[in-house]
Amino acid sequence: MNFITSLLSNLNYGTILFLMLLESTVVPVPSEFVVTPAAYHAASGQLDVWLVILFATIGADLGASINYFVALYVGRPVIYKFANSKWGKMCLLNQEKVEKSERYFDEHGIVATLTGRLIPGIRHLISIPAGLARMHYGKFLLYTTIGAGCWHAILAGLGWYLHTIVPEDQLNDKISEYAEYIKLIIIALVIAAVVYFVIKSYLKKKNNKQD
Repeated sequence: MNFITSLLSNLNYGTILFLMLLESTVVPVPSEFVVTPAAYHAASGQLDVWLVILFATIGADLGASINYFVALYVGRPVIYKFANSKWGKMCLLNQEKVEKSERYFDEHGIVATLTGRLIPGIRHLISIPAGLARMHYGKFLLYTTIGAGCWHAILAGLGWYLHTIVPEDQLNDKISEYAEYIKLIIIALVIAAVVYFVIKSYLKKKNNKQD
């Protein structure tokens, strides 16, 4: 954890990418305390906010792809075994959390890869059921990129805004304080995404019947 703390205190495009890669696997790195402070620094001219979002999203894609291919090739028993192991517990992981992400994926289909990236507790695990289900990798990567990009844009917007109202030594406290507002935004985005895909699917089926 000292290594992670060191990276968090020295944010640049490389450390942002690497930390978001870790966050999208099973390593407990809170993206709120990576992207938001990075955008805070971008507001003062130390970084470029668009590059912050870009590198964070690339990192998320890489980490999610690792989960996807591990799940694809090793299968459910090995995933569960790791989740229940000492190493899994060190990563704040257990079988129940993996099963929860699987249920979410089963209930929402491939769109879960997009909306799941916005939900705490599901975000870093949703790529596992995608791999287990052998979801087409191109679709998986597209939806992961959109979902992760939206999430990082929200965090970057928060960081940019916080730069105008709080000094840096109070930043982490404010990020925690605004966590509830972030959740509300996430819920709204998830609902909007689900509604969009439901309507799109309905219209597609209707057009197919007419043909």
